Amino acid sequence: MKSAYQPLFEPFTFRSGVQTENRIMVAPMTHYSSNDDGTISEQEIPFIGARSDGPGIVITACANVHVNGKAFPGQPGIYDDAHIPGLKRLAETIHAKGAKAVIQIHHGGLQCPPDLVPNGDVLSASDLPEKGSRGLSDAEVKEIIEGFGSATTRAIKAGFDGVEIHGANGYLIQQFFSPHTNKRTDAWGGESASDRLAFPLAIVDAVKSAVATEGAENFLVGYRFSPEEPETPGLTMEDTFVLVDALAQKELDYLHVSLMEAHSKARRGADETRSRLSLIKERVGKQVPIVGVGSVHTPAQAVAVLEDEDMDFVAIGRELLIEPNWVNMVKNGEEANIQTVIKVSQKETYTLPEPLWNLIMNARGWVPFEE
Repeated sequence: MKSAYQPLFEPFTFRSGVQTENRIMVAPMTHYSSNDDGTISEQEIPFIGARSDGPGIVITACANVHVNGKAFPGQPGIYDDAHIPGLKRLAETIHAKGAKAVIQIHHGGLQCPPDLVPNGDVLSASDLPEKGSRGLSDAEVKEIIEGFGSATTRAIKAGFDGVEIHGANGYLIQQFFSPHTNKRTDAWGGESASDRLAFPLAIVDAVKSAVATEGAENFLVGYRFSPEEPETPGLTMEDTFVLVDALAQKELDYLHVSLMEAHSKARRGADETRSRLSLIKERVGKQVPIVGVGSVHTPAQAVAVLEDEDMDFVAIGRELLIEPNWVNMVKNGEEANIQTVIKVSQKETYTLPEPLWNLIMNARGWVPFEE
């Protein structure tokens, strides 16, 4: 291995006591391949196994915590005890390759297609008829919060090493924090960012309570968030500072900043000449580890996320669809052979579930490929 890449392979110990051999995470990636009832399918096992040899932590595709939270076809579920056996097999597959297993827990909110939720009843923070969703009642809000706690209990029983709360990408947790989608005036809303934190923080508390109740030692709790929104009104970096300040007080194991490009600059609410990652690191990086992600393909780019942005971890997603053995290739000095484009003629080498393969072929540019 080249000495320049050594920072990627430094060990790390989290607040909870979980230890990893390196600073590389597999970013959570939707694969559209679970069974219709949310149980783990046969296609998922080789897919995740191929990408678990080398990284310190593997974060699985987001699993919905409630039957009314399914955001895509083939999404895994974690809202019923019937899901535990398949989830256990998934965690065991990751462990067999030497990585820590983290499952991302999630509710789609208004991003749930009507045909995937009971009675086509799409839910969000507020009544948003233009988006086809209705606001949750107080009782329903509390039920979903409990759902995140119950999902955490199932993750523990299934043998995972942690959960990542999916508060990013415009899903339900972000819908409650965003002024674009939260118009509530009750305890779950308000004009200020601090007021709109009630739902996200209640979920964090429910998750941590489940960990304590189960007596789960060395169990990671992370939180993923998107730092800005394009809409006005919408989340700004100033709002994000309120969020991360609050999360930093919750003694989480890490914060995962969801970005399409790791070095992207702030849009509004902060110094627009600086990257979002550096601003977040400066704000709370001494209190909680930060994970950077976004368009990382080469080992040099991964090191740049750690060193230029001063991140504690780098998460890699789409590149691992193309090159499942990326981490070991870097470690073994084989980085010159790393592929960055899928070759359609070599389909069988990528161990991709058929629904995910079809998406890649149809969504041109999402993952580069050549005929």
